[in-house]
Amino acid sequence: MPANGPADTAPVITVSSLVKQFGRFAALRGVSAEFSGGKLYAVLGDNGAGKTTLLRTLAGLNQPTSGQVTILGASKFHDICRQVGYMAHPSLLYDEMSGMENLAYFARLYGIADGSRCAEVIRSVGLDPDLARPVGQYSQGMRQRMSLARALLNDPKILLLDEPFSNVDIHSATDMVRLLARTRDQGKTIFVVTHQAQLLAGAADEFIWMQAGQIVGRTHDLKPPEGTN
Repeated sequence: MPANGPADTAPVITVSSLVKQFGRFAALRGVSAEFSGGKLYAVLGDNGAGKTTLLRTLAGLNQPTSGQVTILGASKFHDICRQVGYMAHPSLLYDEMSGMENLAYFARLYGIADGSRCAEVIRSVGLDPDLARPVGQYSQGMRQRMSLARALLNDPKILLLDEPFSNVDIHSATDMVRLLARTRDQGKTIFVVTHQAQLLAGAADEFIWMQAGQIVGRTHDLKPPEGTN
């Protein structure tokens, strides 16, 4: 369910006249928006609408061609990178390692010495930290959940997720949505790019509709704004 308590009114993310070009193709075309803290945003649109490009730009993985991104008051991503968790569409896990070994490796990169944190986030996504099987032998749904655990590892203030429910069974996807709602209720700000918007119908605070590299509407339900395809 959407958050009952009041979310932060001050924007935690501001994008201003954001343009991202790949050669002659403009993936983002002058996007300007503000996003408040403590909300779960579902980012929707057809393939090529600019959803993933926007997410990667917020995650500091794409440099804007022009325009500006401000996150948690900082205009340089390096200043706040440890407060952002990112889950790409590919799992970005090491196939030869177990789930616990994967998270232990990433924990060291974050300077997290307490191994119990790795076990905690693995359990939070419905997996067993004692599972010794290499991640390369996981099902696609298990890989998605482990990838979500990796994004949650550093307890980020901003969580950016690209198609987290892809190839996940409905029961597991529903559990993931509940986890995201609980995470939002802890004051985190979450963006979910998805083609399975119905899963978030009872959880998202706002639906962000994109088309041809622009935000064309923001709604509180799954009804598309007028004029969108």
